[in-house]
Amino acid sequence: MNIEIIVVGKLKEKYLKMGIAEYLKRLQSYAKCKIIEVADEATEGNLTETQEALILQKEADRIQAHLKADRKLWILAIEGKLMSSEEIAQTMEDYATYGQSKLTIVIGGSLGIAQSIKDQADLLLSFGRITYPHQLMRLVLVEQIYRAFRIIHHQPYHK
Repeated sequence: MNIEIIVVGKLKEKYLKMGIAEYLKRLQSYAKCKIIEVADEATEGNLTETQEALILQKEADRIQAHLKADRKLWILAIEGKLMSSEEIAQTMEDYATYGQSKLTIVIGGSLGIAQSIKDQADLLLSFGRITYPHQLMRLVLVEQIYRAFRIIHHQPYHK
């Protein structure tokens, strides 16, 4: 499987970089997985709805530049579908079984993701109704992708 993770903003925290690098290394035997960072916009202070919409649109334009029509598209969104690790694994396995081995997953910035990007999604995926820092979500996501492949291959890890 070929997985691209598009994320808004740069990752600064060393401990998160190390954790993500570890899971990306573990994933090498299962899939080609890369992270594409797009620039975020400054969101300091109290923003008006118009300012927020403008920021979301600028970030959406950057995300859109990396989206490809031949790939399944998942968007991480708090209002998305709640899925177990087993369900994520089954969905990924189904894609591969039916000839769709390319997947793009998008993690938005601190304001979320523009509706124009969400509207293109094959799946809006939620990891719960709580809000995670988008930098931490990168680590959670790559761990879940790794877990999915362990489940698919009936290998120990998922307990």
